[in-house]
Amino acid sequence: MTREECCAKKSEALEQFCMEGDLLSCEKYGNGHINDTFLVRVMDKKAEKKYILQRMNGDVFKDPEKLMENIVLVTDHLRAMIEKRGGDPKRETLNPIRTKDGNCFYKDSLGSYWRVYTFITDAISLDQVRSPEDFYQSAVAFGRFSGQMAGFDAARLYETIPDFHNTPKRFEAFEKAVKEDICGRAKDVQKEIAFYTDHRETMSYCAKQLAEGKIPLRVTHNDTKLNNIMLDAVTGKGICVIDLDTVMPGLSIFDFGDSIRFGANTAVEDERDLSKVSLSLELFETYVKGYLEGCKGALTPEEIRLLPYGAKTMTLECGMRFLTDYLQGDTYFMVHREGHNLDRTRTQIRLVEDMEQKWDRMEQIVASCSK
Repeated sequence: MTREECCAKKSEALEQFCMEGDLLSCEKYGNGHINDTFLVRVMDKKAEKKYILQRMNGDVFKDPEKLMENIVLVTDHLRAMIEKRGGDPKRETLNPIRTKDGNCFYKDSLGSYWRVYTFITDAISLDQVRSPEDFYQSAVAFGRFSGQMAGFDAARLYETIPDFHNTPKRFEAFEKAVKEDICGRAKDVQKEIAFYTDHRETMSYCAKQLAEGKIPLRVTHNDTKLNNIMLDAVTGKGICVIDLDTVMPGLSIFDFGDSIRFGANTAVEDERDLSKVSLSLELFETYVKGYLEGCKGALTPEEIRLLPYGAKTMTLECGMRFLTDYLQGDTYFMVHREGHNLDRTRTQIRLVEDMEQKWDRMEQIVASCSK
């Protein structure tokens, strides 16, 4: 869709949703890379109201209608849980706005899908941690999300991205990329290929625990970055989990683990100087405490025991995906320099190696925080 087409269809979509008031403005908002997001301001009885309008990315999400069905199911459940404990559902969960014909989305004449949420007032999101407290608050919020959804049957949800964290299938794709070697790059990354081959059993461990019924299938967020938490602008407390597009059935330990992979790394994800890469045990402990506090006893003892495995598995899976993309010619992840995906791979490998060196301490921290 061209910029002109998007602008025209944006106006078309705005007319379809039940927003209260007269339109004041609709401007590009945020720095997301997947959906087109706009801040809508309206005037209703001398009071300004705000909404978020989004055009969903149909290239990434193949069935927007099923995706929105997921979001309505999840937010309806969250709203009931929040009301039950006397919270504020207008701020503590996303609130989809219906169209004039009662749908939670609008499909325009070009086939694009649009949605609207109420704007969460007096709240901020962060791209970078300002202090350990920010990381702790994100842990509490994601843990609370997991706890609130614990009574919901995850099998009711559609897989928006099938096999997203099916690590054994990711390994099969990696093996295929190595075998085909369409860019002739495999000869230069034999050390990295060997690392993931040697860790094949480790990457299958959590999936086996699920298959054997030792841990339950949960409703998971699958994108547990700091900027997917809204923090109260005054208190700094985590109040709401946003960006529910990838909410689907999964493992709680993977939601936990991806936060650790990204947030407890002492270096950026594509750091070339591997001496800077390590797992911060301080941040690991901070997140464990916050996540368990937010869950409020919803996790089973086995899920708690496996939290370090979640961190290690997600780091292994992510690095392997970077290497797979490198072998296939950098067609999935956006790259900004030659060898960018390989830099990312090596960062994840170094982080796994550091986790392995600190494994006993990680397990001790989890055991201590869960008492």
